[in-house]
Amino acid sequence: MSEPFYTDKTAVRAAFDKAAASYDAAAVLQREVADRMAERLDYIKLVPQRMLDAGCGTGYAGPMLRARYPDAQLIELDLAPGMLAIAREKQAGRGVRKWLQLFERQRAQQVCGDIERLPLADGSVDLIWSNLTLQWCNVPDAALAECRRVLRPGGLLMFSTLGPDTLRELRAAFEGVDGYSHVNRFIDMHDLGDALLHAGLSTPVMDMELITMTYPDAGSVMRDLKAIGAHNATFGRPAGLMGKAVWRKVNAQYERFRRNGELPCTYEVVYGHAWKPETRPVTALPDGRQVIEFQRRGA
Repeated sequence: MSEPFYTDKTAVRAAFDKAAASYDAAAVLQREVADRMAERLDYIKLVPQRMLDAGCGTGYAGPMLRARYPDAQLIELDLAPGMLAIAREKQAGRGVRKWLQLFERQRAQQVCGDIERLPLADGSVDLIWSNLTLQWCNVPDAALAECRRVLRPGGLLMFSTLGPDTLRELRAAFEGVDGYSHVNRFIDMHDLGDALLHAGLSTPVMDMELITMTYPDAGSVMRDLKAIGAHNATFGRPAGLMGKAVWRKVNAQYERFRRNGELPCTYEVVYGHAWKPETRPVTALPDGRQVIEFQRRGA
């Protein structure tokens, strides 16, 4: 699609490929959110046989997931081959150090693919983990439907993504500069909750928090975003570098937010999880009516 605000997936892949080598040094937010997601698994009863890290990046969550579920196979999927290459290098390094303890089932399998078109079989995974990936989807409904398709009955989708208040200072800094969108569009938490139900996932749980990072200047904000591959990737975005006059205006408008000597950069982090419904037993009564038996899931 080439509508305004739609993400150019080719540009996204290229940006993350280019940023693969610098990603880990700048991905402070991504690691923090992954750690907070992992804490949420403490309250969920699940014994997966196969897990999917959808949008794995350089593989930060892999060791956490394998340590929590040592008997489960892990599939790491990402749109960018460069990110998967770094994840493989990390795994190889750990394997050299621990080769006596490392069994084949503990090795993550890397797959290059798009969460909106998962290259996995129906009902093939028990847990889908997706940290800060859904915001790159043009049609989150398609991604959620794909998650439901590949989950086994009783399987869990756990994700984080970004809400509309993300980069609000940067968006305001670019206001009135030109007629283009300079910051990606993010979807409201309540709309995502509705999308989970529409996709056929059950008992969704959603919550949100604001995380604010601080920087000495606007240039540092932009450099960090570039280092993790988080470019503006909407169709219709301006090509090439900004002129000096435009950049001075952006800087001046961002300076309005300076507090205690630092510039804030706000992220609205949305967390969610939902289940693929269990198959419901059906009992036929003598008169032909059917009784569907509902089973209560434990917390």
